[in-house]
Amino acid sequence: MQKLKNKIVHITGASSGIGKACAKAFAKEGAKLILSARRIDRLIKTSKQLEKDYGINIYSFEVDIRNQQMIEKQIGALPEDFRNIDILINNAGLSRGLDKLHEGEIQDWEEMIDTNIKGLLYISRAIIPGMVERESGDIINVGSIAGHEVYPGGNVYCATKHAVDAITKGLRIDLLGTPLRVCTVDPGMVETEFSEVRYRGNKEKAKSVYKGFQPLDAADIADCIIYAATRPAHVQIAEMLVLPTAQRSATNIWKNR
Repeated sequence: MQKLKNKIVHITGASSGIGKACAKAFAKEGAKLILSARRIDRLIKTSKQLEKDYGINIYSFEVDIRNQQMIEKQIGALPEDFRNIDILINNAGLSRGLDKLHEGEIQDWEEMIDTNIKGLLYISRAIIPGMVERESGDIINVGSIAGHEVYPGGNVYCATKHAVDAITKGLRIDLLGTPLRVCTVDPGMVETEFSEVRYRGNKEKAKSVYKGFQPLDAADIADCIIYAATRPAHVQIAEMLVLPTAQRSATNIWKNR
């Protein structure tokens, strides 16, 4: 088991949900954190609490991962003692709507593609070259069951998560001959702000998604990510599909209403 103490871990989308849970999980292990997200106020609050609770060093910055120039600027401005990133957790992502393709909103498509695919590519391109140069690093992408199956109304979102799966596999091949490890952790139904974002703030509609069964929570996925990051150097967790016990596929969920 590899120790995480003083490892530099960059977590995208760290202001809530799985990203925030990952920040707490790695903080418990004594890692040095780089936390990035669009909602800087939430990020600062989380950072201060984790620094107080675990006595670790955290560097936080605001970034919209859809903006490649903003990413380059922020990564280029990292303090010297945070530059050599050991672990990159590509967590930032979202879904918008459940429209049929022929009725879909173009803006929803753009937002999902720009965040889930292009954002992941931009941040990876900015960080991975340093890992290759140092011959050390783990890349852990947060995918989804939607990267394995397509469900009604999930057309473009599922396409973006299939792309994450393909990018992860392609990157793993590209890094052959280096000690870098590439992993994807693919959750099923996790109760976070995901559905609230999908339904544009409709809290009641979002909550109904998780009624009648026990979904995963963000800490469950953070635990899986910690597991992948702490395997011995010769062990690479390539892919991890994680479902609540009540869920058997993207659309098959046993609900006790």
